[in-house]
Parts: sequence; structure tokens; C-alpha cells
Amino acid sequence: MKLDLTIRLGIAALAFAATANFAEAGECPPGKMKDDAVTTGEMMPKGVTDDVLSSIDLSPKGAAWKGEALRLRKLVIQPGGVVPWHDHKTRPANIYIVSGTVTEYRSSCEVPIVHKAGDTVAEFGEGLAHWWKNTGKKPAVLLSADIIHTNMDDHMM
Repeated sequence: MKLDLTIRLGIAALAFAATANFAEAGECPPGKMKDDAVTTGEMMPKGVTDDVLSSIDLSPKGAAWKGEALRLRKLVIQPGGVVPWHDHKTRPANIYIVSGTVTEYRSSCEVPIVHKAGDTVAEFGEGLAHWWKNTGKKPAVLLSADIIHTNMDDHMM
């Protein structure tokens, strides 16, 4: 019963995020987008918990989905905490910032991008790599919905 409630709350949060005003979300400022603007970052997680709230095996949807799963995670990043450098070549994700503030260092932006509670971030593409740091004074709570290959580490950032 608790898991069912967790799944429902996660779906509701993601549905709310989908209707949010994207113009207010933290984005790379005009004139600051550039390929390979950032090429590396923090490589180890620090002060972050990553809890899988639910996961759905997508294999029954057909051959194209074999070995794929849709998962919902809750990440809590403590002040000064880090989600390490990673890419999104094959792992699309939608992030919803529930509370707090987190700064993203993105491969395609010359300046850090600040994300605040209520912001959503779509992550996918050949050239997208980044890392995140909580530069605020309070824990940042994020919900992440992504599609992963089931042979990937369950807690891959």
C-alpha cells in the first residue's frame, strides 16, 4: 500500500512538472550556449542519496523495449553535495526540483545554470553531459524519471 501511494505521488509530481511554466525554469542564458563549454566536472558523488521509488520493466511493450525500464527516483543533495559528471546519450530523463536550489554545470553552457524548486529539466541527447552541485544552504530534493537499460547500475546518476 505504501509503495502504491509512493508511485501515485511520483506520478502526480511528474504530471505537475509537465504542466509547469517552462519559461521560468533555469536555462542556459541567451548567448551562452556553446558545444563543449564544459568537458568534465566532479567525478564522485558527495552528500547525495539516490533512492529508487519505483521501476517498470518495459520489455512487454515489444522488442524495441527489451532490456529497458522506466524508473522514478528521489535524490536528496545536501548543501555542498554533488551528483557527479555523467551523460545522457542513451538515458533520457526528466528532473523535477521539489525543494531547494541546485546548480548544473552543463556541457552546452558556458555558465552554471541555477535550478530552483518548481523547475523541470529535460535531459537527453548525444552532446549532453553535466554534473550538479547543491550551492544552497538547505538540502535539494529532486525527482528523476528516466529510461535505463536494465543491465545498468541501478543508481547510475
